[in-house]
Amino acid sequence: MTDITAPRPIAQVLALPGLDVLARLALAAPFLISGVVKLVDFGGATAEVTGLGLQPAGLIAAAVILAQLGGSALFLTRRYCWLGAGILAVFTVIATLLAHPFWMFEGPDRGRQTATFFEHTAIVGGLAVAALFVDSRRGQS
Repeated sequence: MTDITAPRPIAQVLALPGLDVLARLALAAPFLISGVVKLVDFGGATAEVTGLGLQPAGLIAAAVILAQLGGSALFLTRRYCWLGAGILAVFTVIATLLAHPFWMFEGPDRGRQTATFFEHTAIVGGLAVAALFVDSRRGQS
């Protein structure tokens, strides 16, 4: 296997202090924002869960908030990034299967649901890559 290194300007950008944290913050932002919004409007969060046909809605809404905020907090650390990524990835897979079952739609709605489904799949991939990146650099700083 050939070792491929990034061109020097790219390597310099990737080595910028704090870039890894900024990139993880960008990836965690949707979860953080959603968790805060649900925490502030718990009634709305409960209604959203009820709309998916899940019960007990209050308990599930609380678990969603905990997963989004707790997972994000862990994801932003170096030591527990892997755990936060795992929590957010599992949450995303479950939420995506429940909220975006594209196979149950027809016409333009199917296309929109399919796109959203695979956008969420990409987020799961991004979480995994970020955790791998942090883990590979753990001993370097």
